[in-house]
Amino acid sequence: MRTKKRLLVAAMVSALTLTSLTGCGSSSNGDSASSGASSGTSSSADASSSADLSGSVATDGSTSMEKVVGALGEAFMEANPNVKFTYNPTGSGSGITAVTEGRCDIGLSSRALTDDEKNQGLEETILAYDGIAIVVNPENKVKDLKVSQIADIYTGKIKNWSDVGGAKGDIVLIGREAGSGTRDGFESITGTEDKCKYKQELTSTGDVITTVANNPNAIGYASLASVDDSVKALSVDGVAPSEDTVKDASYKIQRPFVFVTKKDTKLSDAAQGFFDYAMGAAETITAAGVVPANEK
Repeated sequence: MRTKKRLLVAAMVSALTLTSLTGCGSSSNGDSASSGASSGTSSSADASSSADLSGSVATDGSTSMEKVVGALGEAFMEANPNVKFTYNPTGSGSGITAVTEGRCDIGLSSRALTDDEKNQGLEETILAYDGIAIVVNPENKVKDLKVSQIADIYTGKIKNWSDVGGAKGDIVLIGREAGSGTRDGFESITGTEDKCKYKQELTSTGDVITTVANNPNAIGYASLASVDDSVKALSVDGVAPSEDTVKDASYKIQRPFVFVTKKDTKLSDAAQGFFDYAMGAAETITAAGVVPANEK
């Protein structure tokens, strides 16, 4: 995980986020294909194929998708200088609500939609797959945990690092807030829904990483694409988290990165152009540290 590269992308996304506060773009002024099945099966067109586009593209949601969405937005705007792309990092649940209420073009979720959300007229299209890294402070001697041990730690059955091969010290449980796609994915995979004994529930991936980096006894979970050298990612059941192990599914704690749209509402030309570009931008997605869905 290259810290300098992450900082560069984060700086770019921060600039995008500032513009997002002015409001979300309209999704009703285009005559392109709808955001339903036709969007999900779009071709691998590159950004230059729609260089005459103009307008705005507003995205809202998952903070875990910051790096990949930021990279996609930057590349798309470079090829389409008359399009303004914005990203509002509010969390998966908020992003789903935003697209439901028409406050953005594309919602961003780091979890699959529920049946209830689909019944409300929403549709998901998987952009990529991301590992959820289990992170500890670099001083921690523990290198590997079983999924069952992770579950026991987060539910309070295992309370001291010495019980899993570490130095003596009470384990400090760091997690995400309710509604977070990362939390939903982590708890679903580990079977700890509504059972976790969190010491802190934080509202962004960056906050989790910073908190764990500053506490030798802390443990947290975060998007693999966002992990840097300030924390240590543990192996799970003997498998280290990486792009390769997410791709071959040998790393067990992983989840989808999803674009959320309305089934019966057409995207604007600019938003559809970005959607199509993103679904075919395998190299950009890979460079952001996640696995493109069309290569899984």
